[in-house]
Amino acid sequence: MHVGSAPMLFGGLLVAIGSLLPWVQTPAGSLSGTVGAGLWTLCMGTIALAGALLPYRRVALAHALVPGVVAGFFVFWQLARLIELSAATDTWGKLLPGIGLVMVGGGAVLLVRAAIRIWKSA
Repeated sequence: MHVGSAPMLFGGLLVAIGSLLPWVQTPAGSLSGTVGAGLWTLCMGTIALAGALLPYRRVALAHALVPGVVAGFFVFWQLARLIELSAATDTWGKLLPGIGLVMVGGGAVLLVRAAIRIWKSA
């Protein structure tokens, strides 16, 4: 195990589980993350979980940094899309981020912080 194992395990679980939960809340119901980019973030969560169990720091660094950046990109992209749709239809407050999107964002932050911690410990 390495210094980033615990945050990578927790961050990877957050990303993987959050990918399966609702990403967007609407008045008509919720939209699951697996409809869009949630499948990509599910793969990133799995990669992060695998990297947490590897004893090699360089490989673990890649397994923390790449999934964290990719998952963070998809979270920001989804939030920008929510803002764009709300502005285009003038329905502010009707499209809200779901718990899955929040969990993936939190997991991405933990993975990037774990990558920084692994980098500094070398």
